[in-house]
Amino acid sequence: MRWVMAFICGVVFGLGLLLAGMVNPAKVIGFLDLAGSWDPSLGLVMVGAIGVALLPMQWSSKQTRSMLGLPMQMPRMRALDRQLVVGSLVFGVGWGIAGICPGPALALVLSGHWQILVFVLAMLVGMALFSLLESWRAR
Repeated sequence: MRWVMAFICGVVFGLGLLLAGMVNPAKVIGFLDLAGSWDPSLGLVMVGAIGVALLPMQWSSKQTRSMLGLPMQMPRMRALDRQLVVGSLVFGVGWGIAGICPGPALALVLSGHWQILVFVLAMLVGMALFSLLESWRAR
């Protein structure tokens, strides 16, 4: 049941990205182009997503078990550390260069565009490299 719910949530998220136009790199670049023809629609989508998630996040933070009976896994760390800042910068630079981030890239992986496949492959290599470096650091 857990995998079915994860799949359904992923499909709903992907459909939301498609409907909002967030899988279009030109829309993302338009949002980031403050000096040119700025397109605020991505910001509106983000504000809408925050608004929709606010109450469920507040409710879930007070729960010990999920609706499927699994333990809740909410983030506990509140401090801003070097890893978070550097990771955010790398994410933002990559997003600005490519015009796409991981969620929309995964939603587009079956579109047949080789650029998306290269992006997803690079993302997976980066994740593996991070895991490798973290395991070395932990020793």
